[in-house]
Amino acid sequence: MDRHFETIIVGAGQAGLAVGYHLARSGQSFVILDASTRLGDSWRVRWDSLRVFTPAKYNGLPGMRFPAPSLSFPTKDEVADYMAAYAARFELPVRGGIKVDSVSRDGDQFEVASSAGMLRAANVVIATGACHTPKIPDFASQLDPAIVQLHSIAYKSPSQLRDGPVLVVGAGNSGAEIAYDIRHAHNVLLSGTPAGQLPVRHGAAAAALVLPLIKFLGTHVLTVDTPVGRNVLPKMKGAPLIRVKLKDLEGAGIERVARVTGAREGRPALADGRALDVANVIWCTGFRSDFEWIRLPDAFGPDGKPIQYRGVAASEPGLYFVGMEHLYAAVSDVLPGVGRDAAYIARHIARNRTLAGQAGAEDASAGREPAEVHA
Repeated sequence: MDRHFETIIVGAGQAGLAVGYHLARSGQSFVILDASTRLGDSWRVRWDSLRVFTPAKYNGLPGMRFPAPSLSFPTKDEVADYMAAYAARFELPVRGGIKVDSVSRDGDQFEVASSAGMLRAANVVIATGACHTPKIPDFASQLDPAIVQLHSIAYKSPSQLRDGPVLVVGAGNSGAEIAYDIRHAHNVLLSGTPAGQLPVRHGAAAAALVLPLIKFLGTHVLTVDTPVGRNVLPKMKGAPLIRVKLKDLEGAGIERVARVTGAREGRPALADGRALDVANVIWCTGFRSDFEWIRLPDAFGPDGKPIQYRGVAASEPGLYFVGMEHLYAAVSDVLPGVGRDAAYIARHIARNRTLAGQAGAEDASAGREPAEVHA
């Protein structure tokens, strides 16, 4: 494997592949690194019954439509297979089974420490996505060891669970769908309050009539460049329930319980004072961003989030982010939104490359050492 690249993309999910597509079209050299050995595994590892919320017509990456009926909702394995086919069709240079341990700077180059050794690049694109570090409360370790505990990223099917009641913590879409998935095999309790509900029934009719409006709002209205976007995006703490609604949960006999606040005598304790006797707990408590491995402190604010505009980190020229929640718009971290952000970043990289080349040519003609140029 080469050690020097123009651009290294960290992560071969939908965001990383979309950036690769645009870099390839502009004739730039790059490599995409991913810790998984098989493309699409970030989707394959999710629970067996998972289907995406957006119809196939919106799930295609740049240059290749999703191979399914336009108003159907693909399974997670179909999405994974599409990712692999996408990389193959455009001959994207993906190197699987390579874990990136750190990114640091050495002069005008980045050093990328990986399981394949030290790599160097002029640009690094962080495309590791939003779902890589599970959030589980500290008191989880105080629960009885006999209780099976899983985070939603590790849940596959009811067969993983012990006989007995299941407490699902978190009433977002993952919590609602997993609770509904296990309803036939277990008595299910659901803790948490959803961030609203989609006001129409999810399905082909909504995909044809309502989702185009939602997609337009999420793509063009709720962005960091609009007053309404700047006001609303920071307040969006979770998506409303989309497919499985509260009435579906109630109809399935799933009991809603108060917020889980801690552990008491090895059992989950609720805000209403109860302690639950359950055999299983599934934590649908989301994920946190973990950028400690990026050793470029000037690129991050006090909250640990990247300081960037549309994925461009101005304080660290050559560093980019893509596929993050609300990076530019409400859809920035999902299939319908990553393509636009990827195109913007690829154009930025190409423009800087052109400017650097022009500056180098001018310096050479004047007999000077080439100057470093950053836009």
